[in-house]
Amino acid sequence: MMTTLTLVQKIQESLAHDLWVSVGLLLLGLLCLGAFVAGLGLVLVYVERKVAAHFQCRLGPMRVGWHGVLQTVADGIKLLLKEDIVPLQADKMLHVLAPFLCFLATLLAIVMIPFSPIVQLADCNICILYISAVSGLGILGILLGGWSSNNKWSLLGAMRAGAQMISYEISATLAALVIVMFSGSLRLSQIVLSQHSGWWIWRAPGVGLIAFLIFLIASIAEINRTPFDLPEGESEITGGFHTEYSGLRFAFFFLSEFINMFVVSAIGVTLFFGGWMPFHIGNWQAFNNIMDVLPALFWFLVKTGTLIFFIMWFRWTFPRLRVDQLMRLEWKVLLPIGFVNLFLASFMILGRLYFFPI
Repeated sequence: MMTTLTLVQKIQESLAHDLWVSVGLLLLGLLCLGAFVAGLGLVLVYVERKVAAHFQCRLGPMRVGWHGVLQTVADGIKLLLKEDIVPLQADKMLHVLAPFLCFLATLLAIVMIPFSPIVQLADCNICILYISAVSGLGILGILLGGWSSNNKWSLLGAMRAGAQMISYEISATLAALVIVMFSGSLRLSQIVLSQHSGWWIWRAPGVGLIAFLIFLIASIAEINRTPFDLPEGESEITGGFHTEYSGLRFAFFFLSEFINMFVVSAIGVTLFFGGWMPFHIGNWQAFNNIMDVLPALFWFLVKTGTLIFFIMWFRWTFPRLRVDQLMRLEWKVLLPIGFVNLFLASFMILGRLYFFPI
């Protein structure tokens, strides 16, 4: 009897010890994630300003730090110190909750991204479904922010955002399903490994490229970037859903937009461009060996940074669409093409009409 009690006590102590270790690792992971997101936001805002400046033949930030590298730090401190104003007739609880929901959706999505074979905070066998689900929290945050502000421009921006983001999420999911069928898995890490013989954008001729273009256009619309920034069109509805926000809560909305740009770029790279896989050219063994020397994290960041640059390029190239043009593009152009492309991908898989074996 005493031996049994001693064994039970040891098991309980072991479980308690494992629990504290798990909690410690979780807190450490959250701290690292928070530091990464904050640093990434500062970098992306700075890069956006510099890219915009060079497209417009000017210099951009130059005075605060070397070439203005500390300008975003100064702006971040300013946002933290600004007075936080809540409208008198606003629903205070929902008004406070909305920006945190948007930011939470971004954090929940980023933890599933495989940065390298060993750098991934969480992995599950339904990653694509999980990311599609948590993105709804961002939509809910924007809707709550617009409705709770008691401002007609905020409400109009939120209604636009809800219609736009829900509509374009369908096309983005259809494009992702093409790669899911080719790879045979919903797990992002497995999708990366399935591209060891070639990236899906060219390994599945035609179908992979169309899926990527649909995913890119739909993702830009889903994160409210120009030319699809109708929810916050300054020339029409003041500032859209975040018109009544200031200080730290506005910073959460602002930061979420830039981190979402990184998230959709990282997911696009993972699905279509081999994720952290190095760049290889056929049987050029000497060249491929040199590429293998570079770390996996380097390849992932280079590919993701390239896609982010193209998204920034679009912002300073294309004019904003009208609301009717925006919805027509989704329901009458992207969605039918997405379904046809999904059917063609199914036909190719059943007939094994692809360049390399799966």
